Amino acid sequence: MSDTIKTIGVLTSGGDAPGMNAAIRAVVRKAIQNGVAVKGIKRGYQGLLAEEIVDMNKSSVSDTIQKGGTILGTARCSEFVTEEGQAKGAEICRKHGIDGIVVIGGDGSYRGALALSKQGINTVGIPGTIDLDIACTDYTIGFDTAINTAMQAIDKVRDTSSSHERCSIIEVMGRNAGYIALWCGVANGAEDILIPEKYDYNEQNIINNIIQNRKKGKKHHIIINAEGIGHSTSMARRIEAATGIETRATILGYMQRGGSPTCKDRFYASIMGAYAADILCEGKTNRVVGYRNGDFTDFDIDEALAMTKDIPEYEFMVSRQLSQ
Repeated sequence: MSDTIKTIGVLTSGGDAPGMNAAIRAVVRKAIQNGVAVKGIKRGYQGLLAEEIVDMNKSSVSDTIQKGGTILGTARCSEFVTEEGQAKGAEICRKHGIDGIVVIGGDGSYRGALALSKQGINTVGIPGTIDLDIACTDYTIGFDTAINTAMQAIDKVRDTSSSHERCSIIEVMGRNAGYIALWCGVANGAEDILIPEKYDYNEQNIINNIIQNRKKGKKHHIIINAEGIGHSTSMARRIEAATGIETRATILGYMQRGGSPTCKDRFYASIMGAYAADILCEGKTNRVVGYRNGDFTDFDIDEALAMTKDIPEYEFMVSRQLSQ
């Protein structure tokens, strides 16, 4: 398809997300279909600097679409934050004949892609993060699987919380974004949803809510607490002391990143991966693939990183109303 792009690399960076393998698979197979060779870069930018680079073909990604995690591995890389590390990465790409790279990850991964683009390596990013916190896209790979994993776990905690007439604080992931907490709070019928974007840190309001609900005959009280607020264990101790009601904290943690991706994550990842391979083979660079208003599209990385995103006010209002 392109007279200039002969070989592309693909890597996954930052936190792993279910569906990354579907994206890798799509990049590899679409690029090969376009007549372009593909090299897999293991362990993200760390693996790039260590030259952990392997040839990939269609068979390399067989039987991977249903697997969680990332077959290429991922790692944080402090060296790649430096100009020296970025220049070294670009030189290694040229050494291995890599004309362009598809980077699957979050906004931190995009900053690495931006740096490579400035060094003359064509780059395209794909949003792979369970946090749904990338402003240029309505959807990020891994979010659907993560919220379904969390939802099922919260249902189980709710059962035992009701049996023991407890208050349960369940902490979900999301870094500094509250999307997982909001979605699970609504889907699980939580009495309180605490998200960084909206929480006023007035714990007395929560205590009052618990006491009022107990007087109404409620046998349990579910609080979904976002990772960006955290401190669930100490919060549980304070609430128990103030209410006299047994209160337990459950931190779901990394289980939300694992597991076989849902159909939605596999589908979106596949389309995004194919889209990334196509625009990279066309010679585009410094782009991020996104899903906006029902369409798959792409943005300039600088533009994407400058965008901001917040919890929709109406969705938060409804979450409060339905919990009463």
